[in-house]
Amino acid sequence: MEALSQLLTIAIWEIRRFQGTMTRDLLPVAIVLLVLLVGVSGFTAQKGIHLQDGIYRVGVDSQIYLDIIGGDPRYVVYSLPSDVTNIRSLGLDLAIRAGSLLRSNGEKGAAAQKSFERDYQAYQDYIYRQQTDLFAAYPVWIDSEYIVSELDFLATQSGQQVAAPRTASPTPPEPEKIETDIIPPSGIIPADMEQLRLQLEEEAARGADQLGRYTDLLSQQEALGELRVPSMLSPPLPFDTIIFIFVFIFPLYFTSQFFMMSIMNERTLRQGEALIASPVRPVILVLGKMLPYAIGMILIVVAILFTVKADVLAILPLIPVILFFLSFALFIGMVARSYKELSFISIFFSTIATSYLFFPSIFANVHIVSLLSPVTLVVHVIDGTGYTLTDYIYSTTLFYLTSLILFGVCIRNFHEEQLFTEKGLLDALALYLGALISNRYWYLSLILISMMTIPFVFMAQMMYLVLFFNLPMPYSLILIMVLAAMTEELVKAAGFVGLISHRYPPLTWKIVILASLLIGFGFLLGEKLLLFVTISQIADSIFGAALFMSLGLLWVPFLLHSGTVFCTGAVVKIWGKNAFPIGITLATVVHTLYNLYILRGWVW
Repeated sequence: MEALSQLLTIAIWEIRRFQGTMTRDLLPVAIVLLVLLVGVSGFTAQKGIHLQDGIYRVGVDSQIYLDIIGGDPRYVVYSLPSDVTNIRSLGLDLAIRAGSLLRSNGEKGAAAQKSFERDYQAYQDYIYRQQTDLFAAYPVWIDSEYIVSELDFLATQSGQQVAAPRTASPTPPEPEKIETDIIPPSGIIPADMEQLRLQLEEEAARGADQLGRYTDLLSQQEALGELRVPSMLSPPLPFDTIIFIFVFIFPLYFTSQFFMMSIMNERTLRQGEALIASPVRPVILVLGKMLPYAIGMILIVVAILFTVKADVLAILPLIPVILFFLSFALFIGMVARSYKELSFISIFFSTIATSYLFFPSIFANVHIVSLLSPVTLVVHVIDGTGYTLTDYIYSTTLFYLTSLILFGVCIRNFHEEQLFTEKGLLDALALYLGALISNRYWYLSLILISMMTIPFVFMAQMMYLVLFFNLPMPYSLILIMVLAAMTEELVKAAGFVGLISHRYPPLTWKIVILASLLIGFGFLLGEKLLLFVTISQIADSIFGAALFMSLGLLWVPFLLHSGTVFCTGAVVKIWGKNAFPIGITLATVVHTLYNLYILRGWVW
């Protein structure tokens, strides 16, 4: 109860401190920005987006064509002389003469022709909608059902053909089963004609509205339900959904910045000394300061879900994202020496985090790599697909683990000596690692540090997989393999960095050999424990083999990890800590050569 009381006291104090900061400095600016945002959004919604107004010049020889293109602001329409032979000489991109369409050569002329074709299709649909008998105007109605693509990662490895043959069959295909009695779709034949006409008008308006495709993105019921006429049929675009996901992610990241600024202010203004000197454990201090921001981020998500009437299950994949943002906000706020450095690190982190969250989601319902990001689960909830418990564990485990590990490291170092140091980022990180080394059980500390780095390694390697898996083979495989090896050697060097920073035990050759074995064992153990949770599906692919090929026989990866980390330790022992880049490069080369030998049947 005492710990809970202290936690709530720290949280209330943080809220009051935040209110004071906002009132003095940021509140007027925030109000002005909010007013401008609302005003600009309202103006855009009222007037539309006009970036392409007047982009095409079109010549017509009759006023009747204005019914087709006259309402499109992208066109500037001119009267076409009857004796014109070259429309380029008049500076026109498109010309309609005697019922024929002419366009200028080049990309702009082709784009103008494509735009006119869409307008003409919309004009035809308008004419059809005015007909008395809509079923005569629209004889075909399509009920579409999208099936999730199930891709077999092992198909190419086993020699199975996954693409259509290049040579076409000389005879037309014969249907296996011919349907003689076709049941008309329910809801169309008995529908009221005028009601159906209104629904078609509404659907056409949705397609023409520039903002509607995003503001109505979460609408569960389309104007015509699942039925479409052929001209309105289009494949689903998960990228549109991902754009709307920014509505969730941006407020969460923006709110975490206030937590980062709070930590930074206490360090730079020396306001946190009295708090650290109080008889309160660091874990209570960190959790108490974080609690208001975490609750605020959850309330923001709930408010957005309530506004768009989305399923509440969408909040569950965002919980690890909230923890991920807050943990890195705490870490960045603790290591940055100035606001300039804080801005640089936070922008770099936001770029990496956004890429990891959104790039996989582009392949939602298309490729298994999409499940690397929790945002994909939000996309599935929005489009009605949903997700399973296995999908949730697969997508969120790395985010939970990295967040908890980073919180643990920061709490361990949440004291005056570390918070108020003026050391740079790399030196501060070395101090943090040194604080994890125990004087009595330093060998266990090395194993623990190696295991703690595994989630960060997997997250980086998954990012490589997302970025490069679509490149041509074997370049994608080699690139992923080299980057994966370099990442592993970087994090395995963390044990030696901690030993040097802690200055115990001294780095003798005996300690270098023993530390290499301990780090290799810890790294292997962490890989095995996390393998079954996070990469079970990708590990079967050739790309998974490139990333995790050393997880076969236990003694082989143990020798590999211990040997490569020994390369780093030996170089540091001979030339000093400034030779870390040389040692890591040597270890990466050895690791890559081993990988090339294992993959020699796939690469060449």
